[in-house]
Amino acid sequence: MSNNIHRGSSFDDWLREEGLLEDADDFAAKYGIALEIAREMKRQHITKSEMAKRMGTSRPSVDRLLDPVNNSLTLSTLERAATAVGLRLKIELTA
Repeated sequence: MSNNIHRGSSFDDWLREEGLLEDADDFAAKYGIALEIAREMKRQHITKSEMAKRMGTSRPSVDRLLDPVNNSLTLSTLERAATAVGLRLKIELTA
């Protein structure tokens, strides 16, 4: 019989115990947003330069937006990016 204290617990439980759950959730949310914007850019054949122009920003800013490990984005930037590809940013709080 195993003495593994984590047996039967979830990955979320382990992340919580290690103090990593909030960072993992933040990364997952940012990754999902970056992926969705990149997919929409590809679908509409929007280049990074064109995206920057639509957002009123620089191409390196678009690179940061699409980088899933960059967590320095503001809600304003995410909203401009969504609008630039014809999407709407929706943020909700859940329990």
